[in-house]
Formats: sequence, C-alpha cells, structure tokens
Amino acid sequence: MDLQDFKGQLMYFDEPMPDGVGDLLQQASEAYGEGNAEWYLQQAYSIAPENMTVLVGLYRFYYYQHRLAEAIDVAFQVMSRVAPTIGFPDHWEKLKFEHLAWGVMESFTRVRFYLLALKGAAYMNLRLGNIADGVRMLNKVVEFDSNDRLGAKALLQSMGPAVVVANQNTETAVC
Repeated sequence: MDLQDFKGQLMYFDEPMPDGVGDLLQQASEAYGEGNAEWYLQQAYSIAPENMTVLVGLYRFYYYQHRLAEAIDVAFQVMSRVAPTIGFPDHWEKLKFEHLAWGVMESFTRVRFYLLALKGAAYMNLRLGNIADGVRMLNKVVEFDSNDRLGAKALLQSMGPAVVVANQNTETAVC
C-alpha cells in the first residue's frame, strides 16, 4: 500500500473548529517566543478537546519543548479519536491488516494520520529510552507500510543492525 497516495481527501486541518478556537491557536503561535503559548493551547483544548488541529498544536508544542511524555499522551489521544472513525481497534497492538483494509475504505488520510501518530509516539519512546515499546510501535507501522513511505523502517534501521526485542514470549527482529 502506498501511504503517499492521499489525493483529494480531507485532512485533519479541514475539520471545522468551534468559535474562538482558531483565534486561540493563532495567539498560541504568536506567544510561542515569549513562552506563553501553552496557556492558549490549553484554552483551545478545553473548548475542543477532540479537534485534530488543536491536538496537533499541543503535540507540536510539547515535542518542540522536549516534553516528550506529554507529546506521547497527545499522540495517543489522536489515535483514540481517529480509531473509531476508521474501524480500528481501541489499541494499536490489536491492529491487523483487516482493520487497515476497512480503514482505507473509510478514509485513507485518517489511516495515514493514525499511523503517523503511532510513529511519532514510537520515536518519542525511543528518545525517552523506552526502546522495546518504540520498536514494537515502529514494527506495527512497518507491517502496513511496505514502501516505507512514513519512514518507520528507516528509523528502525538507523538504530543499528538486528535490533531484537522480546514481545510477549516471541522475538521480533528488525534490521
């Protein structure tokens, strides 16, 4: 499956926002340099906690502030919000090819968005030293991205040859 082929579908930022949320996000952008952006982002989140643009704003803020645990939490919020809209299970580890096939029929862009959130959570877990979790997450993305369009395989390979982790009495080798 080519995860770059998403022409003509709505993106997360096309989702409508409640009144005032766009202004709060703009104010957060302007206040970033002074260190006041989080207050505006939290205000936007309190109004629209499931809005993808708000969640992406929070994710990026925490990521660039090196508050990786908080960014991971937001990535999981994104996945839990997107999953039911595309027929995905409630946890990424339960994801199978059948779910992916159904999800693509519902919305290719949301499937891609979900997998990018999973890859992001994986990367941050790696940076925090949670290697086994990060590798399992990346392996899940690789399972569905045969052309490595999302870069999860390349990220695994950058860790060195033959990364091996225990995964519930089985071993998964990643080269």
